[in-house]
Amino acid sequence: MNILYCGDENTTDGLLLSTLSLLKNVHEPLQIYTLTMSLEAGDKVYFPISASYAAYMDALVKKTDPQNSFRLIDITELFQSELPLANLGTRFTPYCMVRLFADEIPELPDRILYLDYDVICRRDCSEFYRQDISEYEFAGVLDYYGRWFFRKNLLGMDYQNSGVLLLNLQKIRETGLFSRSRRRCRGKRMFMPDQSALNKLATRKKAQPRRYNEQRKLQEDTVFQHFSTSFRLFPVLHTVTVKPWQEERVHHELHIFEYDDLLGEYKRLKTERMKEQGELD
Repeated sequence: MNILYCGDENTTDGLLLSTLSLLKNVHEPLQIYTLTMSLEAGDKVYFPISASYAAYMDALVKKTDPQNSFRLIDITELFQSELPLANLGTRFTPYCMVRLFADEIPELPDRILYLDYDVICRRDCSEFYRQDISEYEFAGVLDYYGRWFFRKNLLGMDYQNSGVLLLNLQKIRETGLFSRSRRRCRGKRMFMPDQSALNKLATRKKAQPRRYNEQRKLQEDTVFQHFSTSFRLFPVLHTVTVKPWQEERVHHELHIFEYDDLLGEYKRLKTERMKEQGELD
């Protein structure tokens, strides 16, 4: 199974926990690709995931299965060549647009499952991964909130969340979806830029059930839980953003305890690595 993540040095907690969830629930070899880059955007400086961290993750996934791999691909030069100038200053980091360069990376396989680093795999996702997308650019799930407000088809909901996407890179290269999306990000400021561009420009996308990208509340049949920002009405309307590695908040704000085994392993591994690097006594 081919997996794609994107991120900078601040995403390593999520990458570790999400990867552990895949190792627990996917019973076939995992080829994990992670796109990273360095960037200066105004007064903000972003640093890439380090090669040493990638080597650590590669050794970790191979402990479960020697056929597993974790590969880091630095796309700094590629990203700089097509800077999404109109969207560098949005509330979303430039890394949300890194996935739009996947079509330019020949090492990536034609079928690859993109996951945000705050997505937890709760059950075996093989059925989702193996579905027929030969005639589609990608398969995904409706955005929980955006489906009501953004749509190309006025007669039906079609706005998908970009946190879990099964990508058909061969078809994407044929239609130019990612290249057109990058062009749109360069010239037009958008809310949730990568997601908005993909939904606006996709020629064929396949809608899948909510269980493959649960963005609101854990359900019995949830396969992927995406810890994205949600809204709460009481006591006043407000947003809530809890990430899966924030154990205390996951317990007390979301009332979720079923990932405690993953969180325990995550904490153990993180502590071990920090001691190895001399960050803990």
